[in-house]
Amino acid sequence: MQGAVNEMDHMGEGVGEESSGRATPVMAQFLVLKQANPGSLLFFRMGDFYELFFEDAEVAAKALGITLTKRGKHLGEDIPMCGVPVHAADAYLQKLIRMGHRVAVCEQLEDPAEARKRGSKAVVKRDVVRLVTPGTLTEDNLLDSRTHNFLASVTRSKATGEMAIAWADISSGELAVMQTSAARLSADLTRLDPREIIAADGLLADPAVMNLLDRPGAPVTPLPSVRFDSLAAERRLQDQFDVKALDGFGSFSRAEVSALGGLLEYIVITQAGKVPHLRPPRREVASSVLLIDPATRANLELTRTLAGDRRGSLLSVIDLAITAAGSRCIAARLSTPLCDPYAIANRLDEVAHFVTDASLREDVRKLLAAMPDLERALGRIAIGRGGPRDLASIRDALMIAGHLAHRLGASTTIGGLPENLDKTCETLSWSDLDLAQELDAALDIDLPVFARDGGFVKQGYSTDLDGNRSLRDETRHVIAGLQTRYCEISGIKSLKVKHNNVLGYFIEAPATSATALQTPDKEALFIHRQTVANAMRFVTAELASLDQRIAAAAEKALALEQEIFQSLCARVTARRDLFSKIADAAAQLDAASALAEVAERRRYVRPRVDGSTRFTVRGGRHPVVEAALQDQASGSFVANDCEISGEAKRLCLLTGPNMAGKSTYLRQNALIVILAQMGSFVPAAEAHFGAVDRLFSRVGAADDLARGRSTFMVEMVETAAILNQATEKSFVILDEIGRGTATYDGLSIAWATLEHLHGVNRCRALFATHYHELTQLAAKLPHLANATMKVKEWQDQIIFLHEVVAGVANRSYGIHVAQIAGLPPAVIRRAQTVLERLEHEGSKAPASGLAGDLPLFSAVPAPPAKESAVEKKLAQVAADDLSPRDALALVYELKGLLGVRPS
Repeated sequence: MQGAVNEMDHMGEGVGEESSGRATPVMAQFLVLKQANPGSLLFFRMGDFYELFFEDAEVAAKALGITLTKRGKHLGEDIPMCGVPVHAADAYLQKLIRMGHRVAVCEQLEDPAEARKRGSKAVVKRDVVRLVTPGTLTEDNLLDSRTHNFLASVTRSKATGEMAIAWADISSGELAVMQTSAARLSADLTRLDPREIIAADGLLADPAVMNLLDRPGAPVTPLPSVRFDSLAAERRLQDQFDVKALDGFGSFSRAEVSALGGLLEYIVITQAGKVPHLRPPRREVASSVLLIDPATRANLELTRTLAGDRRGSLLSVIDLAITAAGSRCIAARLSTPLCDPYAIANRLDEVAHFVTDASLREDVRKLLAAMPDLERALGRIAIGRGGPRDLASIRDALMIAGHLAHRLGASTTIGGLPENLDKTCETLSWSDLDLAQELDAALDIDLPVFARDGGFVKQGYSTDLDGNRSLRDETRHVIAGLQTRYCEISGIKSLKVKHNNVLGYFIEAPATSATALQTPDKEALFIHRQTVANAMRFVTAELASLDQRIAAAAEKALALEQEIFQSLCARVTARRDLFSKIADAAAQLDAASALAEVAERRRYVRPRVDGSTRFTVRGGRHPVVEAALQDQASGSFVANDCEISGEAKRLCLLTGPNMAGKSTYLRQNALIVILAQMGSFVPAAEAHFGAVDRLFSRVGAADDLARGRSTFMVEMVETAAILNQATEKSFVILDEIGRGTATYDGLSIAWATLEHLHGVNRCRALFATHYHELTQLAAKLPHLANATMKVKEWQDQIIFLHEVVAGVANRSYGIHVAQIAGLPPAVIRRAQTVLERLEHEGSKAPASGLAGDLPLFSAVPAPPAKESAVEKKLAQVAADDLSPRDALALVYELKGLLGVRPS
């Protein structure tokens, strides 16, 4: 921690107690700032390091795996201390944030030299310049470029009880709000996947709400309820967007205004008063988006697999975006499918245009390949955290936007551009090429990360800057000339002119030769300043003057570059609303062309989505499974139809053995719905269905021990959500309802669930089961159709054909699957024996009295007994025709079939 030690040594900024027992000025400063930022680790800037003290140091040292040391005393005890270099702070911040910590960054607000002017023991002015929290990150190296980093705010009106959720990504400027309810809050939060949630402390006192907000990877931050006052929030929003009323942005409820105001308040707090660039708030209507509950979203593995990986999810298959902003757009569309057929059709028109015009698609994607992340560069500049590379990103983005607009405008395929693409072209054409050219003239080729480092303004842009740079840089030749002259005057060939921050420029000569510089005739020129091991150091009046001129030139050059940087940033910020629209247009263009690329590569077709209750899919395929088979060249996917239209058979009861593809079939149809309603082509030969308002999935199960729920309890909770919320426009897939309990209990639950879906919910549903008894309901329920997975039996083996056909499975083939899995032969034989006995006894089960209590069981025919090899042989024998020798031979043959050795 040399940087911190140096500063303390040269400034008198000691850590610990003075001789009087009081805290030193710097420690008093630290304690005041720490008290003002409770709950955060305080990164206290001291020279080239961020230092942490006391409990902060102990927590950080353990979390970061760095050395915990001690320095000074406080109240008679050693002060724990650790530190991280300023230049590497981002890596440490990233680790702390991922572990759930908050960090208050305290910077030096003045140069130590300025503090020295106030006295030898003066303390450098410091203050917290930002609070680093998971939901308020802006740095590229702290963010995933392909996903949004949302901060969410949740409120509930005391007067009406209505709830609202607002969310923002300060790295890109997105801001939105919607009205919600306790019933759908969890689904909305799962869709947004925020990195941090804020709420009033009074609301968090409600255990039911806290339970809904509790989710892994998203800490909940309480704020005083006064921060969510709707009247104060309205004024705050008006000031932020410089309007006298919010009506121009939409008709917001009091709860929505409260959520937006609390969100903005928290952003201002964490950014120490600096307000980032935020777009005007967009009001989202709950009914306009497809509601997908958390369990369904997880089971369908939309954006990540059950193991938490992106690879293997639906997003990994369809995200062929060229830019980071395009990837974020695709991910947002996938997480938030639409319900309005008109809006869906507009998105599909974009994709269709790029599918039809392959040349346009190729040209657009080539241009986008050079498109930087304009949204996030603009966000950093607006908040004062940008650098020269961000300005270069804006320059490049504006130039590329102009090229994109020109290429789109030249497209004449199928009668011109669709409505959405036409608007995109118009937006991109607004690119400020004058500013782009100004930035190009100002910025050099190799740019530093931070403006404070200088060296980013191109030679020839500023005459004053060039002059100061020349004075600063050409001193090398001057110094070389002085060194040569001093060598000649002194006669010391090994004499060197060097520089450090203490002496400035000085002459260094070996100790053995330095006496030549201390003669009376040379003492006036060479002034002794320092003796070090094996050398002596001298200065001259000429060197001192040169040092001052060089330092002044370097300082002036850096100051001029800072002025140029601030001027360029101001010009960018003045047009940030326009540039934000251009960034959004480019992202949507990337998303549309990428989805067209997917459609072309994977043979997807345009779906037809309308307002009916129809559901027809011809030759449907599972997008992820098919992609895996194609990428691994391990076979082709077997396509299947699905017809569950609301006016005819809206429920499909699917039976068949394990491993035959029931779950895949259920999931693929749900994924086709999501793809279509997000505005993508779908993996099918044809798809036509009415827009789905809610999608439910009960596929797979796991226990939730943290909440005291068994696997069966989780299954029942998810089933209850479906039966209580599904509407006529919903789409439901259920797999093996009731399998987690006793046979008759499970069968009864499955039976009742199927009847409720048919008669009450009246939704379109696929219901997979091993309860073959349920197939009898097709005769009773007019909108229920039976289907099964086709298999082929050959030489006592089964072959899964993965085809869905009308009909009923007469067997489950569970023992065959167990045999394939590798169960020992003895276990397989014993299982077969037990199965035969149970099937035989099962035919007598209704006599036990269950038939009277539950009529469905009496209607179930006993499964046919399987004929053994011995029975087959005996059926072929004509006993009257056997001779004694033939009869004896038959006995031995039958014993052999039974596996009995001859005695």
